[in-house]
Amino acid sequence: MTERTFPDDFVPAAPREDKGKLTTSEIVAMAWDDETSFDHITSQSGLSESEVIKIMRGHMKPSSFRMWRKRVNGRASKHANKL
Repeated sequence: MTERTFPDDFVPAAPREDKGKLTTSEIVAMAWDDETSFDHITSQSGLSESEVIKIMRGHMKPSSFRMWRKRVNGRASKHANKL
């Protein structure tokens, strides 16, 4: 393995205080993604589908939320047990 070299002024990032807990924006991004199921979001964050929907409603414009709900409603890829 090669030796890694860093610039002289390199400062490593501080460890995250939340110890890797998903942020709201990460949950929104996962829910927006068609390939990520609600079951996968639940396993990573502990949030149920209805809790994710509430987060999406609170962090999106109403028209964007309606478009997202219309797109994911009944979609098999958003529910692992429907695959």
